[in-house]
Formats: sequence, structure tokens, C-alpha cells
Amino acid sequence: MSDISDDPISSVWSRKSQFLPVIRSGACADIGFRTSMEDVYVCVDDFVQDYGLTNMADGPNAFYGVFDGHGGKHAADFACHNLLQYIIKDEDFPQEIEKVVSSAFLQTDAAFAEACSFDAALSSGTTALAAIIMGRSLIVANAGDCRAVLCRRGTAIEMSRDHKPICTKEKERIKASGGYVYDGYLNGQLNVARALGDWHMEGIKSREGGPLSAEPELMSMDLTEEDEFLIIGCDGIWDVFRSQNAVDFARRRLQEHNDPVVCCKDLVDEALKRKSGDNLAAVVVCFQSGPPPNLIAPRPRVHRSFSAEGLREIQSYLDNLAD
Repeated sequence: MSDISDDPISSVWSRKSQFLPVIRSGACADIGFRTSMEDVYVCVDDFVQDYGLTNMADGPNAFYGVFDGHGGKHAADFACHNLLQYIIKDEDFPQEIEKVVSSAFLQTDAAFAEACSFDAALSSGTTALAAIIMGRSLIVANAGDCRAVLCRRGTAIEMSRDHKPICTKEKERIKASGGYVYDGYLNGQLNVARALGDWHMEGIKSREGGPLSAEPELMSMDLTEEDEFLIIGCDGIWDVFRSQNAVDFARRRLQEHNDPVVCCKDLVDEALKRKSGDNLAAVVVCFQSGPPPNLIAPRPRVHRSFSAEGLREIQSYLDNLAD
């Protein structure tokens, strides 16, 4: 239920701004109607302080992620606990942040493959979406069907694309990698085109490559005063919310209580009411200290006109007054 088209999205979108966001975040997860929980999330509002980093620019330095496991929770837990580590330990961090983030996804995937080689019980897979805020820069990296949506003055701006095997770009990549799409599934097995893990699935992924890719698609932009909050969630949320619908819902809730933690619970509870059949995980990151403002739409100009008959009646009335 994405609002975006199947066409490729731009990898970089930037606007000049002196705005510096004030970061507040919340998260919520629920097992939903499933028998096991495979969704996990991570919220780090200040990784400079948490990890004792130095030589970082002033302003917020935050990291958020959602991970939707399949075939077990091990891959999701592994990515959740290791992805940020690979980012901040890279020698090119933070100068070449986009290259570093892409590399971190692939390093996490390779490290999980090695872990599975020692313990086959870990075998599983996970989609992954990470959002990094450094100063006023927002970078979103996605591999799978989790989604990030930015609210800009009440308008939803999708910062990721759902990587489904039926999408034209993904289908072409899958076929070029020796795979195929059957009934909407990659090689008839997975309903996502990109994911970490799944090394145990024959014909899906190997050290030399394969149709299932762990390489993330990145989108980045500079935040401005008009940017209010970001929603990131696993596909259980987006199965029952369109992007604009989620922004409208979250915006109303934030106007009521201005609490991103409560807002996440509101989103998850509403998804349950709408009968989402999946695990649920949502993160809301606010960029302002106050609630979203009320938007006042400009009043349209009203054009009034008289018919020819009406004009004659008015003229007749005025003539009678003159008499």
C-alpha cells in the first residue's frame, strides 16, 4: 500500500537550510496476531555520547532502525545489534556517510553468514531499514519492505521504496542475477527482493552474489523548518496504512499529546484495529520541540456574477426608484 510509483527514486534530495532539528523519538512493537515475534527496532538519540565518539559535528547525531525477520528472529537481532557498530567503526565515517552505510549493510550480512556457518540454528533472514540524522542531514538506507516516511508540513514524503520482487526495477535485477519471480515471490520462496541473511536458502544468495541482495537503497536530504517528524515501520504497519494516511494519523495524535512514544503506540494500536496480520514495529522521530502546527488553508476567492435577467431586474428597480 505504498503511495510511490514503481519508477526509480532519486538517491539524493537536498535543500539548503540552516535549520537544526531538536530530536525526540519513541518506538513500539507488538506481536500482533502472529504466534511468534520477529520484528525488532533500535533507537539511539545520541550515538556520539553513547559510544564516546569525538571529532563529530555539532547538532544531533542519531540512529534508528527497524528489522523484520523471517524464518526466525536471529538475523533481525544480529542486524539490530551490529549495524550501527559497523557504521561508526568505519575509517571513512562520518565523511563518506553514504558509502559507509552501504558497506555496513553488506558487512553485517557477511558477518551473519559467518555466524550461521558455526551455528546452523541461526539460519534466518531479515529486512532492514536504518535512518541516520547528523546535524540537519537525514540519510535513509533500506533493504526490503520496511518503510520510512517524512512529514513535511502535513505532506507525506517517502524516503524509501518497498523492495518487492514484482517491482520492475527489482524484477530486472533479479533476472540479471540468475533468479526469477514466480507468483510475486523471488525464486518462488521470498516475498522481498532485498534482505540480510537467508544464506541457507538454495539459489537465493552466495558469496559470489545472487538474486537476493543485501545492498541498501539510499536516499538523503537536508531537513528544513517545514519537516516535522519521520515514521519508520515494518511492513505490518504499511499493510494497513498508506503513507499519507499514516502521516495524517500521527500528526493528529502529536497535536493532541506531542509525545512520540505515545504516538508509536497509537499507530500500532490502530494497525491492530485495522486487522494487520503481521508483527508490528514503529518508530517516530520528531524534529521540533513543539507539536505540529495547525495548517490554515488559504480561503479561495469567491467570484460572484449576475445573470442578464438579474441585471434587468436591478435596472428596473433602480428606474422605479428614480420615478
